[in-house]
Amino acid sequence: MLKKAFFTNSSGIMCSRIFGFLRDLYTAHILGAGMYSDIFFVAFKFPNLFRRIFGEGAFTQSFLPSFISSKKKGIFSVSTLILFAFILLVLSFGVWVFSGFVTKILAYGFDEKMIALAEPIVVINFWYLELVFIVTFLGTLLQYKNSFWVSAYNTALLNICMIGALYLARDKDSMQIVYFLSYGVLCGGVAQILLHFYPLHRWGFFKLFSVGFRHLWRIFFSCPKGAKHLALKAKEDLKAFFKQFFPAILGSSTAQIASFIDTMLASFLVSGSISYLYYANRIFQLPLAVFAIAISTALFPMVAKAIKNSEEKRALDKMKKSFWFLFMMLWMCSIGGIILKNEIMWLLFESGNFHRSDTLASANVFAMYMIGLLPFGLSRIFSLWFYAHKLQGRAAKISAISLLFGVACSLVLMRYFESAGLALAGSLSGIMLFILSVKEFGLGNFWSIIAYPKGWIALFLMGVIEVGALYSFLYFFHIS
Repeated sequence: MLKKAFFTNSSGIMCSRIFGFLRDLYTAHILGAGMYSDIFFVAFKFPNLFRRIFGEGAFTQSFLPSFISSKKKGIFSVSTLILFAFILLVLSFGVWVFSGFVTKILAYGFDEKMIALAEPIVVINFWYLELVFIVTFLGTLLQYKNSFWVSAYNTALLNICMIGALYLARDKDSMQIVYFLSYGVLCGGVAQILLHFYPLHRWGFFKLFSVGFRHLWRIFFSCPKGAKHLALKAKEDLKAFFKQFFPAILGSSTAQIASFIDTMLASFLVSGSISYLYYANRIFQLPLAVFAIAISTALFPMVAKAIKNSEEKRALDKMKKSFWFLFMMLWMCSIGGIILKNEIMWLLFESGNFHRSDTLASANVFAMYMIGLLPFGLSRIFSLWFYAHKLQGRAAKISAISLLFGVACSLVLMRYFESAGLALAGSLSGIMLFILSVKEFGLGNFWSIIAYPKGWIALFLMGVIEVGALYSFLYFFHIS
């Protein structure tokens, strides 16, 4: 089951990344790089950030354990859906009414003309928040039934719809292209929701929704006194969920905050530093998503159910297999990425105005990122233990400490290694995250994870290779 779920997730993520790359290429070809592309990217920035923080972890990590523990799953799921949908609906209407103020916040450097052009685009793209919540909610329910293929592949539909919008608008003026692309985002969100309908029907969730709505009707309209116990139970479940949800948002947002800080610090360095970080991080994120995110997404429902049923040994066994598989995959990616850093960046980016000097600079940044691939990826395995035990607050604390450590390292290392120093600081932050996660997980549990035949030898070799890769890079970077 775990292998099947992993391959489903990894293939879906790879498919989505391919279409995303094609979307970026087509956007550059049709819209170019200038005022109008800046307007769209600013408008799409917040919904995309919301999707990453909310959709790729925080909601699932909080909702799924609460859903598993709930005695009244129907009313709990429907109450959560209605509450979040209503809050986002009000928020979207607020953005519509105060679109000028919101646009100025998102694009502080725009002049009045560009802000006026961007306002309606920001409003259109903001409606995607409502759609992406529904997608995340439905996908989390399917994960409860170990059905992962919809969540894995649905993001590709967003990219396909955006590519289709660009194709339809290819002969129009630039502002019309931006409108088409924005409506393509909404069409993609609707398509993502529709993709969930058949598996939801197959697993009986529409019946569950029906029961939940009937219970809510009894509480508020038909028989409020007789349904008092239902109301109390729903309130308890929602209170427990939100107690875990807000710390989970903090834990899920640290990577985005770190990226924002790195971009801000890079603006003080030589021209091109921000681009080096962006291009290198795009490649770094690929193995992290295909392996670490894919296997943690598949593993989480299994671990959460085992913990709920007091089967911790079974949960540890699942984590052990996942740990060593992830260890080998990320280890090979790390070594291959560091050795072939120049060739990878040359093959993907060196053309036109991206010169050889840019390739070498971004390759050094990429190598620094790859040092942190292994600890970042393995940390996700241990974080599942915290989320399954509803310890989101503890996971958020660990993430916050590693973030502050990374920022401190950035301020020091950027003085000596510029953009590569920022990437190195990110990797050191990942190592700190791994150490703190293992400490909180417990050395006894950690030993049970690595106690495979010759497992400690492999772990020792990991440390030696990581230190060797870091030393080699610093040495050659210094003499070059």
